[in-house]
Amino acid sequence: MARAGALQGLKVVDLTRVLAGPLCTQILADHGAEVTKIEPPAGDETRRLGPPYAPSQQPAYFEALNRGKQSIALDLSAPEGQQLLHGLLADADVLVENFVPGTLERWGLGYEEVLAVRYPRLVLCSISGFGTDGPLGGLPGYDAVLQAACGIMSVNGSADSGATKVGIPVVDHLTGYVALSGILMALQARARDGLGQRVEATLYDTAISLLLPHGANWLSSGELPAPLGSAHPNIVPYDKFQAADGALFIGILNDAQFTRFCQAIGQPELGRDARFAHNAQRLQHRAALYAAIEAAIAARPAQAWADALMQVGVPAAAVNSVATALDHPHTRHRQLLLRRGNYTGIRSPVRLMGTPACPGAAPPALDQDRAAILARLSAAAAGLAQCPPGAAPTRMQEGATTTHP
Repeated sequence: MARAGALQGLKVVDLTRVLAGPLCTQILADHGAEVTKIEPPAGDETRRLGPPYAPSQQPAYFEALNRGKQSIALDLSAPEGQQLLHGLLADADVLVENFVPGTLERWGLGYEEVLAVRYPRLVLCSISGFGTDGPLGGLPGYDAVLQAACGIMSVNGSADSGATKVGIPVVDHLTGYVALSGILMALQARARDGLGQRVEATLYDTAISLLLPHGANWLSSGELPAPLGSAHPNIVPYDKFQAADGALFIGILNDAQFTRFCQAIGQPELGRDARFAHNAQRLQHRAALYAAIEAAIAARPAQAWADALMQVGVPAAAVNSVATALDHPHTRHRQLLLRRGNYTGIRSPVRLMGTPACPGAAPPALDQDRAAILARLSAAAAGLAQCPPGAAPTRMQEGATTTHP
């Protein structure tokens, strides 16, 4: 029997905007956490990044990252906004923010000086471009800027196109998962010793970590990586090729796969050719092998080749459009599209079989949950005021006096 979402009972205060932070908190919400999204009076910037617009008339960009959350608009630079924030933090487990470093400190909400003292069990996750210190510390950063700064752009594209960014905001996406992982590890540590901590996730660290295998290649050889289009610097054939009606990507990692591939395309002699016997030789004779492959596959459609190659254990795929990928039978089988009334979104890829995700409502309109949030805070304050002397402490009070969960 499936149990409740793995994070049921977890309370998260979300101060994030744009992509990495909201992606992280949406996954927390998908798995049962109660996420309160605090937005500035003008709202998350992605509320203005349209068209296109979803049926709710909110930008599709915002809707992709904010389901299952409640929204309240607060000016956190003002005492009234800070008072409400403290009310939410009184029983929160996690605070996630992606302000420019130093912003919370400027508002008198620094972690070491204020939040850790007042809420010792709180896990604070800070997401930023470059971190708080160092030559670039405190500076703003966006995904494509980090792709450029950290070498990702230099190995993407082709010799003809020159450096170009990856077509999806890959640094933002992975930073969201880095933040998610750090939060879950900090919560595990808190379960052991009763104390929260500060978690840091930066776009810069994430982008540098993505330099695989290119970074390792350079560290070992001293040879500067260059853009190779869709090719792989270490593996051949691992690239796209032109079939009768479009591009086919073929990924071959070992000699056994290469032998089966040659047989499947009707060219068994390629597998016996000394120039292509092993990956090292195939790397050396890449151009000759590519010419032979394209000649062999030119007469059949890409999807027909992909089906045939996959059946003999050779990884291959037609290069699909976004529309084709989202409408693929396997996408439907994996239930990767989530529908809530007029809302359609992409499910989190994190799957737990015993405590499956329980995605919540469609993304909220700006400030739509103000009344419910204020009522909740008022009820909590009234309950605390009525708590008689000697009664059991609140979780926040308990965390201040014990090192046990």
